[in-house]
Amino acid sequence: MDFRNIITVEPGKCGGRPCIRGMRITVADVLSYLAAGMSAEQVLADFPYLTRDDILACLSWAADRERNVRVLPE
Repeated sequence: MDFRNIITVEPGKCGGRPCIRGMRITVADVLSYLAAGMSAEQVLADFPYLTRDDILACLSWAADRERNVRVLPE
């Protein structure tokens, strides 16, 4: 999944946080719903303008961000 075609960042929208396709729903919102126990199907039912690819893009974005985290020695 190439999230770069779905996840957008615009300085004037949602405080510059990553959003889905320029809409005002953030990646963090979707990840929070999933982390709280909602299934992808439940998220899609609550937000009918989202697609399964949108959810997968959020997960892919999070995985990419995690892959790039580095802890520097003190």
